[in-house]
Formats: sequence, structure tokens, C-alpha cells
Amino acid sequence: MNNSIPWLYLLLSGLIEIGWIYSLKYTEGFTKIVPMIFYGVFGFFSAFFLSKALKNIDVGTAYAVWMGIAIVGITTTGILFLKENYSILKIVFILFIAIGIAGLKFLSAAK
Repeated sequence: MNNSIPWLYLLLSGLIEIGWIYSLKYTEGFTKIVPMIFYGVFGFFSAFFLSKALKNIDVGTAYAVWMGIAIVGITTTGILFLKENYSILKIVFILFIAIGIAGLKFLSAAK
């Protein structure tokens, strides 16, 4: 298998995770049906693609990257589209997470 395919699965899983978390927010305590459906669908596919990535990527690395993608994506989406509060320090620390994700990818590729 091409070495980049598991990383594409992991990226896709992390991006879907963003939808999963936002759909959870909009379930309003699991009282809204449509967001609950999206929550189930996003959750399933996020876990599905993560499990595909885990066939070739160490679980600790995969989990860190998966969560990092979700954290960076959720925070960025919140700032840009939902007008959530932010500060320069918040952006700096989010950049540290992004740098850590890239570092884990490059470290894994060097194996």
C-alpha cells in the first residue's frame, strides 16, 4: 500500500471529526433530531477512517494527529465562521499544535 494512503485516511478522519464535534454542539443536549443524525454519521465515518489509518500508523501518533487536526480545525472554524473569541496567544498555541502534527508526519515518514 502507498505510504501516503493511511495518512490521507487520517486526514479525512480528522476533518470529519470537525463535523462530528459541531453536530454534537447543535444537538443541544441530544434534543434535536437532525443534528443527532449528523452526529451519528460523522462519528461513524470519523472512526471508520481512523481505523483504516491505524492499520499502518502507530496508534499514539495517529491519535495525536487525529485530535490535532480536529482541534486546529474546530478552533479555526469557530474563529472564522462562528465569530468565537480568540487572542494572539490562542492562535500561537494552535500553530504549535499544527507544527506538532507536521512533525509527527515527517518523523513517521523518516522511519
